[in-house]
Amino acid sequence: MQLFVGVVLYDITVGDIMADELSELEARLFEWIRQSDFETVPWSTANAAKAFKVKKDEIYEAVAALTRKVPDRIQVFYKAGAVHIAAE
Repeated sequence: MQLFVGVVLYDITVGDIMADELSELEARLFEWIRQSDFETVPWSTANAAKAFKVKKDEIYEAVAALTRKVPDRIQVFYKAGAVHIAAE
């Protein structure tokens, strides 16, 4: 699957799962998380929803789907009073 994020085109393969098995939002969100620093900077669902122009519930559902579909490529953890998300 080819995906435009900003002005950059990505061919996305996430582990053993082809991006075709991810929804468009899931694929875009995964790439955004992968390129961001939410490992050290606390995660904000509200900011993600604003960035993707969707409701917060859609972000929660997409993050949950990513943890099921690509569990070896994403980590959600709680540290210092905040949720953090890392993807590779």
